[in-house]
Amino acid sequence: MNKILEVKNLTLKIKEKTLLDYISFNIKEGEIFALVGESGSGKSLTSLAIIRLLPETIKIIKGDISLKEKSLFNLTEIEMQSIRGKSIAMIFQEPMTALNPVITIGEQVAEVIRLHLNLKEQEIKRRVIDLFNEVGIKEAKRRYNSYPHQLSGGQKQRVVIAMALACEPTLLIADEPTTALDVTIQAQVLKLLKEIQKKRALSILFITHDMGVVAQMADRIAVMRYGKIVEESKRDSFFINPKHPYTKQLLKDVRVEKRDNSISNTKELLVIKDLKVYFPIKKGIFQRVVGYTKAVNGVSLSIPKGKTLALVGESGSGKSTIGSAVLRLLDIAGGEILFNGTDIAKLSQKELRAYRKKIQIVFQDPYSALNPRMSIGEIIREGMVSLKVGSKDKNIQNRAIEELLVKVGLEKEHFNRYPHEFSGGQRQRIGIARALAVKPKLIICDEPTSALDVSVRSQVLKLLKRLQKEEGLSYLFITHDLSIVPAISDMVAVMKDGKIVEQGRVDEVMREPKEAYTKKLLSSAPKLP
Repeated sequence: MNKILEVKNLTLKIKEKTLLDYISFNIKEGEIFALVGESGSGKSLTSLAIIRLLPETIKIIKGDISLKEKSLFNLTEIEMQSIRGKSIAMIFQEPMTALNPVITIGEQVAEVIRLHLNLKEQEIKRRVIDLFNEVGIKEAKRRYNSYPHQLSGGQKQRVVIAMALACEPTLLIADEPTTALDVTIQAQVLKLLKEIQKKRALSILFITHDMGVVAQMADRIAVMRYGKIVEESKRDSFFINPKHPYTKQLLKDVRVEKRDNSISNTKELLVIKDLKVYFPIKKGIFQRVVGYTKAVNGVSLSIPKGKTLALVGESGSGKSTIGSAVLRLLDIAGGEILFNGTDIAKLSQKELRAYRKKIQIVFQDPYSALNPRMSIGEIIREGMVSLKVGSKDKNIQNRAIEELLVKVGLEKEHFNRYPHEFSGGQRQRIGIARALAVKPKLIICDEPTSALDVSVRSQVLKLLKRLQKEEGLSYLFITHDLSIVPAISDMVAVMKDGKIVEQGRVDEVMREPKEAYTKKLLSSAPKLP
């Protein structure tokens, strides 16, 4: 096979710091080449170097990148503009930020064609509709005039793929294209990419940290760490016989250890009975209520003391709404939320204050969950002071916070630092420390590992399990990542359209699901060989 892309000894620096260190690889015609590694390893930086969109502060010290034996570094910026979108196209991680919110999706794809191909307007519109049909957007003709906010996450990603394919590129760069998607939507997008790749004999540079996706998609794989390629091999030998210690550790972190989930003779801490949460639908000038969206519609579940219930399902199924309802951050249309036998759904705001310290939450995005203007010590102290937990003496509080930081795997010296000085995994540890500071009995973990790499995810899961054992905590673990459920949970409940369709012990539900929807979720999740 002919080489479509060749990267030779690429070395990038910012001031004296080396970002990429003699990177070399090639991508052949009709091949899917996966670049894997943790955040900060240099994967996305490599893709930006290929399309010549590096920030001015980053300097190319050595190396070259060739597309069909033609050096991209020798091209002028005007010549490079004709390459981007036409010969090399890119699919970005977050489809919402990749699309202009004030321009219809049809016009956004048409703009790419208009820029690179000399076609009449009628031909352009026809080509866009054909592309929408090719990527599986239903009612393509009608959808031409839709805006991004009117589409689901999966549909938006299909539009981004259509835009990338508009001018029939030679190379497609897919930078974490499924990270923000549910397992079922992810499966659809991966299947679509694979079909288009075969149909068009397209070469794809697939950037990801999801080893299940790599196993499903890649022909060859390169592993990056600290700006270097530490291993490169064909897919089969990569999973069967990894060579580098880092690769072995990555694969070990993906294969999460199952926990012992014996739940007999354990008293219930949280019992939810027939919970209903409805959101009003308002229309007209006077915004009259014309109906209700039943976000949670008659849900019943329970969590024993010291145990974990995983709540799984697609986006919009009502998982996070249940978490918000348990925290009493939403109005409840009906049902009971019994915490240690007390129905907190009926408590007044004053009575509820005593329960705030008993139920805490760890959020999905560890960065936006922390105040960037406050030091880590003050972020953790805030909850202790507002909920009147522990001593009022500041020195005693400081010692307690330092002990907490050590407990979650950080250092005492981190007390006076700010959120921007930490990695994603460290920020999530800070979020866990903040929740622990008020000595809760139940922690709601709302997608706490979805923004993390596999190795960092493994560390956070181990931390949560250790804290549960030491502190006797109960967790409501909300996730759409089915691969981590056996590692963290004792029980699992599967949600769809505001209802629980199946629940039970993790080993029973994951091994022998009874409901068709559960089977669909499990079959959609990418698996290692």
